[in-house]
Amino acid sequence: MTSSSGPSRKSLSKIACNRLQKELAEWQVSPPAGFKHKVTDNLQRWVIEVVGAPGTLYANETYQLQVDFPEHYPMEAPQVIFLHPAPLHPHIYSNGHICLDILYDSWSPAMTVSSVCISILSMLSSSAVKQRPADNDRYVKNCRNGKSPKETRWWFHDDKV
Repeated sequence: MTSSSGPSRKSLSKIACNRLQKELAEWQVSPPAGFKHKVTDNLQRWVIEVVGAPGTLYANETYQLQVDFPEHYPMEAPQVIFLHPAPLHPHIYSNGHICLDILYDSWSPAMTVSSVCISILSMLSSSAVKQRPADNDRYVKNCRNGKSPKETRWWFHDDKV
């Protein structure tokens, strides 16, 4: 998946701009461990470097998350995907889409980019195997033409990894 794909982009609301500026300022003072925000002038799309936690299958491996913020953030969840190459994980598809409930049905406006990043790192860290989801090929084929993961009706049935 390329970094140009994503949701149709409407400009951020004033509330979203204020919230993101606050989150970015807090991030610059105290970033979550294992993450680095790649500075750009685009407040609506963040690229975040993720380093696998020590003592896990992903220790010292580096990946990139792309976070696209919708017009009504934080009332609506951001779209979060891994840029290529996505880590091998039972809940991460080869196109970078992430099956994690807080990115969809369980989103709360109280969540922040930092809390989302920590949840993703926790998901990576708890995995005992490096493998793609069983339905990876079918799912990725159905997501061609830039389909957003937010258009997917996810089935959150496995909380073991």
